[in-house]
Amino acid sequence: MAQLLVRDIKPETINRLKDRAKQHNRSLQGEAKLILEEAAKKMTMEEFKARAQKWRKRLAGRKFGDSAELIREDRDR
Repeated sequence: MAQLLVRDIKPETINRLKDRAKQHNRSLQGEAKLILEEAAKKMTMEEFKARAQKWRKRLAGRKFGDSAELIREDRDR
């Protein structure tokens, strides 16, 4: 497995990470690893645009009613 060294992290950042790690019952390394893994899972803008385009094509030509009317009726009951 690869390793990563991050230099020159502000002491305040380290302290906040340590606090977070303690709250989650993890080591500092475990907390930092989880944060990096979660950040890497997020879609890039290109991935997001491609997914949005796919949905636009899938829904193209469909007609959708105005849900505001239904919500208003429900609230008025």
